[in-house]
Amino acid sequence: MGTMRLSKPLVVSVSLLFFVALSGFAHGFVMTPRFLLNRLSQSSYYLTTKELWFDQTLDHYSPYDLRQFKQRYYEFIDYFQVPDGPIFLKICGESSCNGISNDYLGVLAKKFGAAVVSLEHRYYGKSSPFKSHTTENLKYLSSKQALFDLAVFRQWYQESLNLKRNRTSAENSWFVFGVSYSGALSAWFRLKFPHLTCGSLASSAVVLAVYNYTDYDKQVGESAGPECKAVLQEITELVDRSLGTNKKELKKQFGAAELEIDGDFFYFLADAAVVAFQYGHPDALCTPLVEAKKAGVDLVAAYAKYVKEYFVGTFGVSVETYNQKHLKNTAVNEGSSDQLWWFQVCTEVAYFQVAPSNDTVRSSKIDTKYHLDLCKNVFGEGFYPEVDVTNIYYGGTNIAGSKIIFTNGSQDPWRHASKQTSSPGMPSYIITCHNCGHGIDMRECPQSVSSIEGNAQSCSIPDAVNKVRYKMIEHIDLWLSECKGSGWHSM
Repeated sequence: MGTMRLSKPLVVSVSLLFFVALSGFAHGFVMTPRFLLNRLSQSSYYLTTKELWFDQTLDHYSPYDLRQFKQRYYEFIDYFQVPDGPIFLKICGESSCNGISNDYLGVLAKKFGAAVVSLEHRYYGKSSPFKSHTTENLKYLSSKQALFDLAVFRQWYQESLNLKRNRTSAENSWFVFGVSYSGALSAWFRLKFPHLTCGSLASSAVVLAVYNYTDYDKQVGESAGPECKAVLQEITELVDRSLGTNKKELKKQFGAAELEIDGDFFYFLADAAVVAFQYGHPDALCTPLVEAKKAGVDLVAAYAKYVKEYFVGTFGVSVETYNQKHLKNTAVNEGSSDQLWWFQVCTEVAYFQVAPSNDTVRSSKIDTKYHLDLCKNVFGEGFYPEVDVTNIYYGGTNIAGSKIIFTNGSQDPWRHASKQTSSPGMPSYIITCHNCGHGIDMRECPQSVSSIEGNAQSCSIPDAVNKVRYKMIEHIDLWLSECKGSGWHSM
């Protein structure tokens, strides 16, 4: 959703901009992993940052609990063809939602004369129902509640629009968009509420909950290529060996002395490599490491330099987000959603990024026990991700939906939790190029602030991205027209 390290929000430098709609699960996708790199505030990279508020129901599944909370949303209507233009609902995922980013969705909105609205995910950013994120208070944090939030908001916004336009029962044509974890939400929204949207775009959508997600590390090795993979594996072995004899100095060398739990440290080092492939910067990692190997330079020192200068420096990742002491902090903090995403990981989706049994790139110490211990340490006894329940509820990659576009980047480790084959009514596209990563159809590669509107020119094969975008436009155009022609109740 992240590295959807199971990953999430991070402050990123002005040189890089990651729009995680998690964004995902960084762990992301998901989901967005530990670093949520959508923290830039420059207005030129957002269509709007004006905050609006909606009174949302706390528990959609209780007829007795009438509590509500303030949920943040945004609207952008500069391109809207009044009054019958479509409405694009951009789903925010597992991070603070600071505006509607000016990525490829802006291009689509202009093309279709659409209004764009975006709802912040419950608990994240400024949309928390509680003043403290204790384990007890987190019980209303789930994808199921989030989907209901979107449905209720969608109905309310449509009614509000009708009031403004002095109309009674008019229905605009809606289309839902999401990337990473929010890409999964986009697909699931069309699945669960098909009468409320004409279709959905599910970009890098992690629709399959996975307990031990070994394919994640396997894809890192494939994306790295044989030479770079071998160097990364050698570094992992050297670090594993060193940790037994020189733990304190080794962690200090990587600027990670605060990570007292060895598993946290290994996860931090693994994610540092992952982001290069997930977000389209493979050469930033592989070129200096392969050169260091050929020159006979200390590989651990070379990797430490990359981690500190690139992963922490350029990417703006905070070492603290890997510290379980930090994850146990129950204070409501707009800028950090690591604890929140881990709660969803430990209850719903897992995506435990464990090392494969052989030929692993990451340390074998990142195992199932590490993840389960983290869940217990941070949230208490009895936490176990109900992966089977999640997949039964949504269908996993056998999702029985319709009018859902699935897109994935060839180098993205999260694509193996997405739907990678087409089926009737659900086309699936894999965009293949050297630096095609997470959410590439909506962003650019490498993902940076060098361009806006998802300009694909920085991709090693721009035409690969543009061809899929053309297909996306065809599907959106067709499904919007069918929706308008047939009426909602026959969808």
